[in-house]
Amino acid sequence: SSDTTPLLNGSSQDRMFETMAVEIEQLLGKLTGINDKMAEYTNSAGVPSLNAALMHTLQRHRDILQDYTHEFHKTKANFLAIRERENLLGSVRKDIESYKSGSGVNNRRTELFLKEHEHLRNSDRLIEETISIAMATKENMTSQRGMLKSIQSKMNTLANRFPAVNSLIQRINLRKRRDSLILGAVIGICTILLLLYAFH
Repeated sequence: SSDTTPLLNGSSQDRMFETMAVEIEQLLGKLTGINDKMAEYTNSAGVPSLNAALMHTLQRHRDILQDYTHEFHKTKANFLAIRERENLLGSVRKDIESYKSGSGVNNRRTELFLKEHEHLRNSDRLIEETISIAMATKENMTSQRGMLKSIQSKMNTLANRFPAVNSLIQRINLRKRRDSLILGAVIGICTILLLLYAFH
């Protein structure tokens, strides 16, 4: 609101960005933990090793996590660079103000000051865009975490169903073997009776 007040240092935007950066780092940590749990599940003994769809899903979520992490660090680095640039511009602005109060301002000095003021306004606009990008990234990661939890629950459900399916297949195989033995015994008895009948 004032030309003598820095736009970023100690402002609400600076504090907001720092708070959001901490929240996004926490979300990235949780997302990494979920990916690690998914990797442990795919490497467990109860999961078929040839499940290509499961491996593709895991790799896809790893790529998404890597993209989010890269975008976050890039956005944070841009914010810090803009803040450092504004700190440098703030010292120049103070020099201009001291010159203005000491010896007056001619048209050239006024023009330079207005340009510098416009640069500071542009920096403020860039910071607002950076915060908007960070908020969108946070929302996307929250949605991604929900999707990963849903996938993890589905995989756990499938893992719980595999033992029941294996038990059912084993029962079917035992019943087939029993039927084969009964059929063989009946055929053998019938053959023996026919031979006894033929010779007597």
